Amino acid sequence: MNIANHLVRAGLAHGDRPAVARGGTVLLNYAQLADRTARIAGALRNRLGLESGDRVGLAMKNCPEFLEALYGCWHAGLVAVPINAKLHKTEFEYILENSEARLCLTTSDLTETIASLQGGALERVVEVGSRDYEGLFGTDPMPCETRAAQDPAWLFYTSGTTGRPKGAVLSHRNLLAMIFCYFTDLDQGAPWTATLHAAPMSHGSGLYGLAYVTQAACHVLPESGSFDPAEIFEIIGHWPGLVFFAAPTMIKRLLDHNEDVDTANLKQVNYGGGPMYVEDSRAALERFGPKFAQLYGQGESPMTITALSNQVHADSAHPRWLERLGSVGVAQSVVEVRVADQDDNFLPVGEAGEILVRGDSVMNGYWRNPEATAETLRGGWLHTGDVGSFDADGFLSLMDRSKDMIISGGTNIYPREVEEALLRHPEIAEVSVIGRPHPEWGEVVVAYVVPSAGVPDPSALDAYCIDHMARFKRPKDYRFIGELPKNNYGKVLKTELRTMDASSLSNEAD
Repeated sequence: MNIANHLVRAGLAHGDRPAVARGGTVLLNYAQLADRTARIAGALRNRLGLESGDRVGLAMKNCPEFLEALYGCWHAGLVAVPINAKLHKTEFEYILENSEARLCLTTSDLTETIASLQGGALERVVEVGSRDYEGLFGTDPMPCETRAAQDPAWLFYTSGTTGRPKGAVLSHRNLLAMIFCYFTDLDQGAPWTATLHAAPMSHGSGLYGLAYVTQAACHVLPESGSFDPAEIFEIIGHWPGLVFFAAPTMIKRLLDHNEDVDTANLKQVNYGGGPMYVEDSRAALERFGPKFAQLYGQGESPMTITALSNQVHADSAHPRWLERLGSVGVAQSVVEVRVADQDDNFLPVGEAGEILVRGDSVMNGYWRNPEATAETLRGGWLHTGDVGSFDADGFLSLMDRSKDMIISGGTNIYPREVEEALLRHPEIAEVSVIGRPHPEWGEVVVAYVVPSAGVPDPSALDAYCIDHMARFKRPKDYRFIGELPKNNYGKVLKTELRTMDASSLSNEAD
């Protein structure tokens, strides 16, 4: 089953429906999008010489060409490697080398960076919208390549505690299971008119875009290319039945937008990438109405572990409504979800342990990383590294991130990546990075630093971080201390750091 057949079907059965739009302007209908996809697939295989199973990097910010590039890869029997456009050059380099991508498609803002990495497996870089790119569509369209359900479709690079990205191998079956769960567990009111891509299409918004293709809904991109609340409300006013995916911080920004606007066209907001404060959920429901659904997933089980449906959000008469708003919902329909102790023994209701998942949405494994695959999928269960507990009704609450992951603005940040970069600075002897709760971003990065001599200038450290990592990963605050709290085995006690941080903030407020 090649998932690209969904677009082929939409082009045949619903060819006159709008497929891609910028703001209120339709750029392509489904017949045109399907034709361009088949032509770019033909060019990738017959002109550029790519072979079935080859990887293609998509280093692209949100743009109208994203869908045709993504589906073009699948139509040609290739494996797509969408990459977060905010990453640092060294991170692009690692992902492209590790995936052995032979081609990388870029947006203009990233072309120079990616072109400088050419060599090795990476043979060619093509900028979307350029003359070279548009020339690809002069190729004859090719039939959709046959792929087995377990064949890789999407390499989703997600960092781990080692600080190095790992490529979760998502098969055509994994993505199909995710789509089925969307219809069953998140939004039972399909079809829709349109979906807005306000979040990166290389991640959650793009993944859910697959569901909208099956229903031939229009994919709308903001003209600004960024998340501007005033523009979002303007787009909502233009497209009846609009749905979009958002991180909780985006919803908070919409709430903070004081202008009185009509949101009758808004059908639903699906949020994930981190928990939303209960008070923010209540405020969103009060302002926008019962138009929210939450998902909990990981790159290893994309968008598909648990879900808190629109109906549960709206059921304010339920005696445990507030508790449920604070949860991440119940297991989605194609997965089993359990909580287990350190020996993988399942735990009873109310006891906290690691969250385990198995089902058709769980990845094949990590790309060319058998050791990490064996550890993460031991016993046939995905070990998420997250800690949670179930209540008596099957609602899961996240207790902590056992891997100390920080979620800022819906984006995962792994402390060790930041720590390893900072430890290369000559004025730093030791460092430990934690997440500090933040009312808008969910969490922000804070670095506790043991200087090697003197006290480094925070602005100099900030400049250093910008040179060595993606801008969004850099610490927003530096705290200088004489020593890090550690246990008898020398392990840094991040729990104590978080307590220390909260206490220092409280004292400063006084």
